[in-house]
Amino acid sequence: MPETLKISTHSRSEMIDLTVRIQRAVDASGVKNGAAVAYCPHTTAGLTINENADPSVVSDILETLDKLIPWQAGYKHSEGNAAAHVKASLIGESVTVLVQEGRLMLGTWQAIFFCEFDGPRNRQIIVSVK
Repeated sequence: MPETLKISTHSRSEMIDLTVRIQRAVDASGVKNGAAVAYCPHTTAGLTINENADPSVVSDILETLDKLIPWQAGYKHSEGNAAAHVKASLIGESVTVLVQEGRLMLGTWQAIFFCEFDGPRNRQIIVSVK
């Protein structure tokens, strides 16, 4: 059965490490070997896997996305958050991580990040482990 993770964001753009919470969903599932899928049902947020050891990686990603996709660029979308939609499309809405012996098979420096691009907001992530 899928588990829903609730997330409250505090900034327009931020990345939140969800690795521990997704590992808890794996633990609760009882699955020892399979896959965990985390899905973001929002059009202005996404999920990615990247380095969690050096916090400057997160700031580099957010700053680069802001340079590539500025908030004001003559977009046609009437809500004023077109940049957030573009960023979310580039990052993607889901990640899949293999599970072996009950553990997420992430690399040494990898973490699963929720990427907010239109906050602050209350969000959710759906996690399914099979």
